[in-house]
Amino acid sequence: MNINKLELDEALKKGESLALEFKSDLKSLPDRDLIAAVVSLANTEGGNLLLGVEDDGAVTGLHPNHQNTAGLPALIANRTTPSLSVMVEAIEIGGVKIARIVVPKSRGLVSTSDGLLLRRRLKLDGTPEAVPFYPHEFIQRQSSMGLLDPSAAMVPELLAEDLNPLERHRLREAIRRYGGDQSLLPLADNELDGALGLSTLVDGVARPTVAGLLLLGKETDIRRLLPAHEVAFQVLHGTNVRVNEFFRKSLLQTFEDVEQLFKARVEEEEIQVGLFRVPIPNYDRRAFREAFVNALVHRDFARLGAVHVRIDEHGLSISSPGGFVEGVTLENLLVVAPRSRNPLLADIIKRVGLAERTGRGIDRIFEGMLRYGKPAPDYTMSDSFTVMVQMFNANADLDFLKMILEHEEKSGVMPIDSLIILARLCEERRLTTTDFVKATQKPEAAIRSIIEKLCEAGMVEAHGVGRGRTYMLSAKVYQQTGDKSAYVRQAGFDRIQQEQMVLKYIDVHGSIKRADVADLCKISPFQASRLLKKMSEAGTIQPKGRGKGTFYERR
Repeated sequence: MNINKLELDEALKKGESLALEFKSDLKSLPDRDLIAAVVSLANTEGGNLLLGVEDDGAVTGLHPNHQNTAGLPALIANRTTPSLSVMVEAIEIGGVKIARIVVPKSRGLVSTSDGLLLRRRLKLDGTPEAVPFYPHEFIQRQSSMGLLDPSAAMVPELLAEDLNPLERHRLREAIRRYGGDQSLLPLADNELDGALGLSTLVDGVARPTVAGLLLLGKETDIRRLLPAHEVAFQVLHGTNVRVNEFFRKSLLQTFEDVEQLFKARVEEEEIQVGLFRVPIPNYDRRAFREAFVNALVHRDFARLGAVHVRIDEHGLSISSPGGFVEGVTLENLLVVAPRSRNPLLADIIKRVGLAERTGRGIDRIFEGMLRYGKPAPDYTMSDSFTVMVQMFNANADLDFLKMILEHEEKSGVMPIDSLIILARLCEERRLTTTDFVKATQKPEAAIRSIIEKLCEAGMVEAHGVGRGRTYMLSAKVYQQTGDKSAYVRQAGFDRIQQEQMVLKYIDVHGSIKRADVADLCKISPFQASRLLKKMSEAGTIQPKGRGKGTFYERR
């Protein structure tokens, strides 16, 4: 968390967070406490430590012992293991001096020179605290940062012979059924295990890996050696529980059992598109498969808790223990390079054919919702402990689906970015390039290229020029949906109508500002400025005031 002087005052008002720590220095903060606070930040997300600030954000300043901030980086480096490099900046607020210590997120684990290992977490009331970093949590952190692959770890308690031959047969059948790597099928059992990483040689003895135990292990061994592995399938109707099944079987058997329970709750209707009848499910099977497999494969097996699949009146939700892997956030979910907390297990599942081989299964999840005109998958309930995706059980937009299918019949499969743009326009009617950048998580230059192709295809229209350029669905699209009047409403009023609206507003309220015009006519601030300028030049209104305070009255 980087803070400049302009943002510092706002940060003080908001209070402490996982990445921001306040430390009072009225009584000269002991070096031990200072180092402990730095270590806890480094072992979490990094951030800023403000020395000379009370817990409530009051700025009380530095003790005389810390007035010379130049020595703090050396002190911190000498009292941490491995040595931690920080940046220290002296800041004056209202004549009071404080120190801002910028702590980087550590790629490894950092302790004080006394052996104290801490991390930060949020309490129930939302305020942060520093707590001990326990040994069982080391693997969680290292795997989330891509420094360790827990699924490749050897299971010393078992031999390869202890694996279940029936599960190996299930694995081969899965490769055939899901179109996996066919070159694996002719291999002998020990060759298959070695090729996929299901077992590893230790002193000449083949022992299963964690991935091997998950895929080929007997249920009793999985329960005993991997107690965190559990999957729950629940169907709720209000507060009543209709189905509540728990599984601790091998991953493939668990997937098959849960998929059967899911398929039993998929309902379809059909529509006629050209010569073909197209089924419309309440939940897309491929989207479910990708989301469920992601939850199984990328979960944190060092953290107790089940993968939950839940269906209720709102829709389908799938949650998985463990937050997003290092580098993956809600803001880059659609574009970040594929990453896994369990790389070996993820690779095996892709080679079997259960998951998208390109690593872009997230695209398929979005596609499975958007092409039917349903809301996009929602990941906003995810946090540092859980990843959750929700797929809402909304009615399909049949006109939207017909539009997509007719386009794909002529031009091939529609890219996910185009689907997102069209879905946003259906929902919000008129948007700018900046709006699409946030929705697709792509650079503006790439978005402009995508929109131009949609314009060429006759699906989107552009209105305005320069910074005020906006986009909406084309007249052809509105005509196909049978809602011609909606196009006229969204295309906007012509300039004469806009001028009349401005004059009517002035008659009622006495004056009007640029922001009022933009809101009234549903145009951008830039377009509002152009409209007001033309009306001023025509002599119908006159400006009063200067700068941001400018308003307009009838002449």
